[in-house]
Amino acid sequence: MALSTGTKKINTAVFISGTGSNLKSLIKFSNLKKSPISIKMIISNNPKSKGLAFGKIYKIRKKIFNFNKQEKTEKEILELLKKKKINLICLAGFMRILSKNFIQNFKGQILNIHPSLLPKYKGLNTHERAIKNKDRYSGCTVHLVTSKLDSGKIIIQKKVKINKKDTPRTLANKVLAEEHKLYPEAILKIISL
Repeated sequence: MALSTGTKKINTAVFISGTGSNLKSLIKFSNLKKSPISIKMIISNNPKSKGLAFGKIYKIRKKIFNFNKQEKTEKEILELLKKKKINLICLAGFMRILSKNFIQNFKGQILNIHPSLLPKYKGLNTHERAIKNKDRYSGCTVHLVTSKLDSGKIIIQKKVKINKKDTPRTLANKVLAEEHKLYPEAILKIISL
């Protein structure tokens, strides 16, 4: 399970589709001395993803892939990851489902961060669903990616209290703040397993 680190950092790729706030927190984490990862690539399926700007700011190579022909695209991504010796993928708000073939062929670990306390609320609209069901807590989960959506082994979770006044947006903001702390913790945890 553990990714071998030695003193060398683990080459990591982050996959994004949106604002890239988790990407930014992972980049900051990767720049710490104690961090076991080095982010070598940012991959996105969305050319308008605001997170791509962090590639420029932090001088990290970025690449945009069109997922209309998923099989062909995934093959290209796998080749690129192999060439760049990437051993860890962090999905951070990546809004595409990777195929079983991709997951099985990637020689490393794939992590995802999900804005709910899995196994509750897999998929989308997690905050609306938690509020609608009058849950007292929501939160976020970092898990290993398998071919079943949001069903891989849970690495770490963080609870967030839902207040009566919370809207999906306010809850999303509270959960996101915890996600930024949780993702680095999860990486440290899988390294030491």
